[in-house]
Amino acid sequence: MIRLPASAALLMLATMLAIPPVGAAKPGARGAAGAAPGLVRVRLQTSEGPIVIALETKRAPITAANFLRYVDEKRFDGTSFYRAARKREAPELGLVQGGINHRAVRALVPIEHEPTDRTGLRHVDGTVSMARNAPGTAMGDFFITVGPARYLDARPGGSVGYAAFGHVVEGMAVVRKILAAPTYPGGWSANTMGQSIVSPIRIISARRVP
Repeated sequence: MIRLPASAALLMLATMLAIPPVGAAKPGARGAAGAAPGLVRVRLQTSEGPIVIALETKRAPITAANFLRYVDEKRFDGTSFYRAARKREAPELGLVQGGINHRAVRALVPIEHEPTDRTGLRHVDGTVSMARNAPGTAMGDFFITVGPARYLDARPGGSVGYAAFGHVVEGMAVVRKILAAPTYPGGWSANTMGQSIVSPIRIISARRVP
């Protein structure tokens, strides 16, 4: 799950991993220029519109390859964005979470954790990263940040953080719309209260972009 430091007043963004149920500093700039070497693009066609992400296959090879396997085997088709974790003090910022929602029928084996201090990626606006419980448990759930989220990066001698592996190049307006979606007041843990989307945003399909 994604635990946010209380000192940073980020409790509302916390822990994904208990869920049942980076990018460049300016991710959008890369999109205008086309995919750079080592980047593979994927289009998530959602019920709110398309989101195009660029995966860092060179810098985060394990995590990117895992995501692409879910794409190529169409395991994301028919899933959803089901979580909108808004910052309490700035609700236009936070993260949205989507994927298989831990459904065993869609899950592949968990993957090795690739921390940001190994990949050199960072959690900035539009970063795509893996949701997990303990390190090494990530499967087919991921999140997209809205605004900088450096508290999710690995810290020397401290948290191992979350595995960033790509960034949004088109469709941040869609991501922001998902973040603003109505949510239930309850949650599956103390740190996820008020974050479950009432009407999850469907991921109709996920395909590589030629």
